[in-house]
Amino acid sequence: MILSFYNLREQPFGVTPDPRYLYLSPTHREALASVRYGFNADRGFTALIAKPGMGKTTLLFDFLGGLQSHAKTVFLFQWQSSPQELLRNLLFDLGIEDDGSDMVRMHRTLNELLLKEHKEGRRLVVVVDEAQNLDDSVLEMLRMLSNFETSREKLMHLILAGQPQLADKLASPRLTQLRQRISIFARLKPLNPAEIKLYIDHRLSVAGYDLSMPLFTERAQALIANETAGIPRQINNVCFNALSLGCANKQRTIDADVIHEVLDDLDLGPVCSEGAMPSRLPEPKVAATKLLAPTLPAAARAIRSRVPVDLLKWSLWAAVAVTLLALITWPLARKNPQVAGASAVVSQPHNTETAPSSEFTPTKSETGQGASPDAATTPPMPEYRIIRSVPGDTLYEICLKEFGKYDAGILAKMREENPWLTNPAQIPSGKEIRIPSQESITQAIHGSDDRVRDAYDVESEKP
Repeated sequence: MILSFYNLREQPFGVTPDPRYLYLSPTHREALASVRYGFNADRGFTALIAKPGMGKTTLLFDFLGGLQSHAKTVFLFQWQSSPQELLRNLLFDLGIEDDGSDMVRMHRTLNELLLKEHKEGRRLVVVVDEAQNLDDSVLEMLRMLSNFETSREKLMHLILAGQPQLADKLASPRLTQLRQRISIFARLKPLNPAEIKLYIDHRLSVAGYDLSMPLFTERAQALIANETAGIPRQINNVCFNALSLGCANKQRTIDADVIHEVLDDLDLGPVCSEGAMPSRLPEPKVAATKLLAPTLPAAARAIRSRVPVDLLKWSLWAAVAVTLLALITWPLARKNPQVAGASAVVSQPHNTETAPSSEFTPTKSETGQGASPDAATTPPMPEYRIIRSVPGDTLYEICLKEFGKYDAGILAKMREENPWLTNPAQIPSGKEIRIPSQESITQAIHGSDDRVRDAYDVESEKP
């Protein structure tokens, strides 16, 4: 259904290491050239090191695919727990079954096979994937396998592929001899935003998509670049889910709202056990103004997005402190009204114009003026709440999301709460924005004669 909806021959963001989908960024092109040079120069050992998901396996499959005519290749990707298991699996992939009980016999069998291949003009290329998980004894066995050689050339070429922990292992003094035999270290680096766009287009093109009509908007691509850290596997995951959601919503173009929802769906935090640290995409910087998971009620989504947990904790502690202070000053208040007045001042919220709700409010005889009856019964309303901006946010979009409109009164109130907001059309990503309460907005609109009234100024803030 997805393929027909987007006119694709096949899934462009699959999970298999298909060399057809290999995008040769500058760092991938350099790494592939290094691996090829190590083989052609008969160096014996080469290492390819990169973070998980960078495309090491896909790159190596592309390399091995070009050697079929003049080399015999073996790709070892399962865990090799011991030297015996390494040799047994190597012989098995070469078509020779052995129970692994006799190391001398397996060495002799492998040597005979290498000499046979040499006479036919072929070398053996062995790739060991996830090499950072190998024990030192297995790595030492690989070093010994490199001793299969003639007086003029190596009979076997070994490629160790692994994560950065492999470099840490090879730097250990225990593996000095192995480290000295590896003359070429190839590395892969994350894609930058421009390369991510080319990467996505490359995979779509291979899958048969017509790039004359962009499938992902610029804001969607910018959000993917910001949230995936340039890791191809993470880019594939986000794009795969975006196509699935876009097809379900009948959207021919994937916009930023779809990516926001996908990032929220990929967040394992809500379903992990308490205290667990899930391995996942970088924390999405989703503001309260963006669309979240549709399975949550709107009010619950707003509370989860806009009210930080730490703020709730501090508010609770502040309420407890005020209550304890009132209980402590109660006996003194009955004897000394000035203490009651001080307690009322302490419990009064910041920037609140109404009188505090307190039994200790000074009476008319104590202050020389009457006390408002609403002051003792009406609790102060919160002045504002805080959201966090995401890339591409503008003041115009935020006001429409929060208040359903955008006018001079709202503009003046938003600037009053956020004096740093000098350019509402370009809001920095991750910036805390104070959102005034609806009551204060209503007051600002009614009293807007003293604020900005020029309609041209309001229109000029729109994107």
